[in-house]
Amino acid sequence: MSTFKQRMASGEILAGTFLKTPAHEMIEVLAKSRLDFVCLDAEHAPFDRARMDACLAVARALDFPVLVRLPAGTPSEVLKALDSGAVGVVVPHVDSVDKAREIARAARFGEGGRGYAGSTRWAGFATRPMKDVLQQSLDETIVIAQIEEPAGVTAAAEIAAVDGIDGLFVGPADLAVCYGKTDMSDPQVREAMRQTGAVARDAGKAFMTFAANAGAAPALKEMGVTMFFIGSEHAFMLGGANAEADALKAG
Repeated sequence: MSTFKQRMASGEILAGTFLKTPAHEMIEVLAKSRLDFVCLDAEHAPFDRARMDACLAVARALDFPVLVRLPAGTPSEVLKALDSGAVGVVVPHVDSVDKAREIARAARFGEGGRGYAGSTRWAGFATRPMKDVLQQSLDETIVIAQIEEPAGVTAAAEIAAVDGIDGLFVGPADLAVCYGKTDMSDPQVREAMRQTGAVARDAGKAFMTFAANAGAAPALKEMGVTMFFIGSEHAFMLGGANAEADALKAG
């Protein structure tokens, strides 16, 4: 976990997935894979505080980078995820520079920002000095803004320039819906992604998106994407189950 933020900022190609099943056993299994990270999808899956906490406890024990996509970018939601042990947060629907500043402040220590507690799992349960915990936040904590509306695309350069925003995540599905499209590969959606990627690169911030599978990666890499949220464990299970069933029946 301690080097994940640096790896992300360096432009290294990183492969992860969304976790929809709120079970710590899934973290144990995926930590043994060659994925670089997992993102708990607390926006679209049934992660309550207790089940998120259990997943993050296992992730910390295994030193496996786990992000949390929050249901909302409120200070309380940011605090819950980070105190429980998340390496960072993915915040949906960041469509203005003001929202970007708010989430960056909520995740950072300082006046008006993240409340300090040295007794959390993330801080080591009161076993470490304050200066070390504060340094950990600088070295480790990641804040990713999701660009999902046309207004977010328009404001993307300002959002990327905010100190404390470490990356931009383009949400192609929501963008397609907002543009009145039914296909995430629609030219208008792809152009919005290219524009967002360009401003992220100019600001020295990471650029990432959802990919249904690895086959989508070449076109996304051309846009500057370096961090890929590939499908989900639901998709992996269905794909593997269907492939085995089809192979068995074909034989």
